[in-house]
Amino acid sequence: MKNLGSVLALYPTPLVVVGTFWDGKPTWTLVGHLGIMGHDHIMVSLAKPHYINAGIKQNKVLSVNIVDEALLDKADYVGCVSGMKVDKSDVFGFETGVKGAPIIAKSPLSMECVVEDNYETKGFDNFILTISNTYANEEILRDDGKIDYDKLKPVLFEMPTYQYLKTGAVIGKCMSFGKK
Repeated sequence: MKNLGSVLALYPTPLVVVGTFWDGKPTWTLVGHLGIMGHDHIMVSLAKPHYINAGIKQNKVLSVNIVDEALLDKADYVGCVSGMKVDKSDVFGFETGVKGAPIIAKSPLSMECVVEDNYETKGFDNFILTISNTYANEEILRDDGKIDYDKLKPVLFEMPTYQYLKTGAVIGKCMSFGKK
């Protein structure tokens, strides 16, 4: 094996749009750096200069909205322009969640999160979040009320090449291959 050095190689990840209120209006940004920290905690990492960071720090709530292909144009747009220069408040129709975060109305799946901490690293705010509420369009739910990811079809983001990918086919059930 060849040693590539310190290379982040955990991609692809689901593409999301993060939203919070700032100056009385919703603001949005595209995020490709996020991670699972347990069954009810996630982390969203944003470069420190992002306009939205101040709103997140002030409000202590945000939404994490899964991007599907129908949302991709608008999601990509909010990642291309800065909230310091462009008012992004009307890019998405939204509803306000129980905790007060703006939730993208057309996102198939959104998580409303409360900020527990901000783990700062060189150049990044890494928001440690508790998931308070998860909102799902009924079309992506199975009969038992659980999320059907074949129906959700989240867009994936791959960092080294900056490409968006489609989700693929199911190859098997977790913990079944080792039992053969």
